Amino acid sequence: MTSKLMLDAEQQLQLLAKKFKNLHLNDLFQSDPERFEHLHIENNGLLFDYSKERLDQNVLDQLIALANEKQLVRWIDKLFSKEHINHTEHRSAMHWALRTPRLNDEQDPDFDVNQLVHQQLDKMTEIVHKIQSGQFRGTTGEKITDVVNIGVGGSDLGPLMVCRALAPYQNATDQINVHFASTMDGSQLSQIVENLRPASTLFIISSKSFTTVDTLSNADTARQWLIESLGDRESVMRCHFIGVSTSTEKMQNWGISPDLQLNLWDWVGGRYSLWSAIGLPIAILIGMERFKEFLQGAYFIDQHFRNADWHENLPVLLALIGIWNNNYLDIHTHAILPYDGRLEFFTSYLQQLEMESNGKSIRRDDSQVDYPTCPIIWGEVGPNAQHAFYQLLHQGTLTVSTDFIIAKTRYRNKQLSKRDKPFEALQKQHQLSISNCLAQSRLLAFGSHAVKNSESMPSYRQYYGNKPSSTIIIPQLDPFYLGTLIALYEHKVFVQSVLWDINPFDQWGVEMGKAIAQELLPYIGHAAEVDDTLDSSTKGLLKAFN
Repeated sequence: MTSKLMLDAEQQLQLLAKKFKNLHLNDLFQSDPERFEHLHIENNGLLFDYSKERLDQNVLDQLIALANEKQLVRWIDKLFSKEHINHTEHRSAMHWALRTPRLNDEQDPDFDVNQLVHQQLDKMTEIVHKIQSGQFRGTTGEKITDVVNIGVGGSDLGPLMVCRALAPYQNATDQINVHFASTMDGSQLSQIVENLRPASTLFIISSKSFTTVDTLSNADTARQWLIESLGDRESVMRCHFIGVSTSTEKMQNWGISPDLQLNLWDWVGGRYSLWSAIGLPIAILIGMERFKEFLQGAYFIDQHFRNADWHENLPVLLALIGIWNNNYLDIHTHAILPYDGRLEFFTSYLQQLEMESNGKSIRRDDSQVDYPTCPIIWGEVGPNAQHAFYQLLHQGTLTVSTDFIIAKTRYRNKQLSKRDKPFEALQKQHQLSISNCLAQSRLLAFGSHAVKNSESMPSYRQYYGNKPSSTIIIPQLDPFYLGTLIALYEHKVFVQSVLWDINPFDQWGVEMGKAIAQELLPYIGHAAEVDDTLDSSTKGLLKAFN
């Protein structure tokens, strides 16, 4: 990281980077046989191993010195306050308040916000109970069997990811099928409703502003589908739609009953909103008690982030290691590789969280940055990825840093018996997944040194190694630990934004694309009206659709 005003920590890190760019992980482990003991953390069941990163304690100390120079403590205090830390939109960023337990002290500075949050959680609890118990009925008196969440971005990807990850915790008594539709072309929605019965289907319309074209287009189609099937518009609106938004007025104008409206607030960013009423599909799937366990997991990380020494602070260390790789070792692409099929959407979720937050090139003082900010985030479920792009990771010319994620146990709460052979087979499959996860991180780090008799292998079978990686082990993938995992990455993103001196809570690049789309929409189907001020490529492409 270079800047006009060179700080002491930055100078030291640049000198260290010259050394570590030419130092192999094999040498680091050989010089310190106890390297794992020195470079891993265990906290409340979480294990974070960063011994396979290309660094040592001196590098960590200088990274922490850099964080001090960037006044990280002051910025963390700003985050956990009502200050408008999102300065370009003049908003706070209080997603942490969504998982704070109920406060009883009226003198607490967060009491008023906490009251608002828990009022909505109480309303969610009532709605979820009615749906799960069969008390919530459609226009013809049928129980709701299917819930379709219509949203996009943070109103879709977060709840979708969590629902897939926590599907085994679905309420077994009155199972409700939860579906997700986000694409503005309607393809997902049409495929979903093709197999649903209108009389037993409930739609959740999730939109922070309740103006998002993608979401409202799908919502209008869903409303039309129900009215054509069930007839009475008033009954359809009263029995088949729940709204989640900051705008009560817009939900009301669209026709959603006041008792089926849930609110969030402008201090909740979309990609940080799954902890709010946006998480209603999650609560419907797993029940409100487990949803609260999910919030508790995130709250645990909030408190850890605020209070732990930085040498033991999981989000801070995760962030600083990322800064070291990206800004000093020039590794600008980062893979997220969970070894658990239930986390199939976790990488996609982190792509939005990290790249929409820190994909910025303007500092907080409106000056242009002169150093790399957010790396490219990509990846896949590990066992699938092994048969796709691991060839590039191991023998390609590009160096990629990696986070491996795996649960220690897959079936913790079930007792094995001799007659339970299928379950025993699943246990063995989990062990197979663990062995592959550890093997891949070992090969990435040590290359051919990790392979027996590698000296006799031809060059095309050699592995250079020295590809840095961290490994995160959680005790099990349950609501609590999934909450900790998500919040861990949320705070990692914030720490990196502080060191890059950018605002992680706006997304003006996203907004501008939407605005230009609205400008072009009137031209579709009207070739003669194409504006001559448009570029020749866009004019030519528009004519192809007329």
